[in-house]
Amino acid sequence: MRIIDKYIIKKFLGTFIYAISLLILIVVVFDVSENLDSFIKNEAPLKAIIIDNYLNFIPYFINLFIYLFTFISVILFTSKLAGDTEIVAILSSGISFRRLLLPYLIASIILAVFSFYLGNFLIPKTNHTRRVFKNTYMGKLAKDNDRNIHLQISPGTFVYVETYNSEHQVGYKFSLEKFQEQQLVYKLMADRISWDTSINKWKLKNFYIRTIDSSGQHLFKGVEMDTVLAIKKTDLYTIKEEFEEMNLYELNDFITSEKSKGSIAYKKYEIEKHKRIAGPAAVIILTFIGVALSSRKVRGGIGMHLGAGLGLTFSYILLLQMTTVFSVSGSLSPLMAAWLPNILYSLIGLYLLKKAPK
Repeated sequence: MRIIDKYIIKKFLGTFIYAISLLILIVVVFDVSENLDSFIKNEAPLKAIIIDNYLNFIPYFINLFIYLFTFISVILFTSKLAGDTEIVAILSSGISFRRLLLPYLIASIILAVFSFYLGNFLIPKTNHTRRVFKNTYMGKLAKDNDRNIHLQISPGTFVYVETYNSEHQVGYKFSLEKFQEQQLVYKLMADRISWDTSINKWKLKNFYIRTIDSSGQHLFKGVEMDTVLAIKKTDLYTIKEEFEEMNLYELNDFITSEKSKGSIAYKKYEIEKHKRIAGPAAVIILTFIGVALSSRKVRGGIGMHLGAGLGLTFSYILLLQMTTVFSVSGSLSPLMAAWLPNILYSLIGLYLLKKAPK
């Protein structure tokens, strides 16, 4: 590795760390001012605020904006190199523009790998502590589903609950149906279903059991029954952005489980999985776009480069949000929703690199 490579990598990573550190301080100050009333009202301890909330907030924030600040870092120090005619001197010494891109590639890969590790392994751990704090002192994360909850808990077995209250762990108008070769063979109905924490079982009240076999139909009814059902409490209500606590393997397992139940909720989780992979790739793509934009010395200086760069970056974020909405609410596949912005901006990057000064 040449001295110039080490110089560019050091400048790249140093500018990134400096820029993201400054913004983290600013964001923390604004977040404290916004949530101070909740902290005081719920008597949140100072130690929990600092360690459980904000210390665990830092990795989440870094990964959330890593491609934006990678891009800004490239624009800032490369524009300065161009403004000081250093890039002209480098190219004049016989180093090709393609060779000049090597240290940028190395630094962007370092940040991409760092982002992949943060998003898929470290942040799910830190988010667990942060979300426990948020649920305790800032607002409940559990959200009851709308009426008429339908689930497939195993092949041929379906569950219906009219309403479910997550706070009291009670549901109303419950039914469970089992089918064999598209024929109903078992049906369980109850006016009320509740979770008994003392025995870790579901309790049914005013229930009816109907079985159908070759000898005919059989009906049994009772007032109360404890039973084991293949239903988790979390199947009947929603935990806001639960995927934040799942690593890559847990996310895959959850998606498989939701698909087997016939639930369409898996789409949000599948989009999240692909975004965790597409995000690190975006770091590399936006790095090369930043180099192509800022390597030319222009009269407007760094302001022109930064303005054009921020416009491209925010349009990338907007496009990513749009494709996510189209995937969740429309027919766009989660894979395409996460990767379409990368594909489009890769083409933009290739065009800008072709037009960059050689």
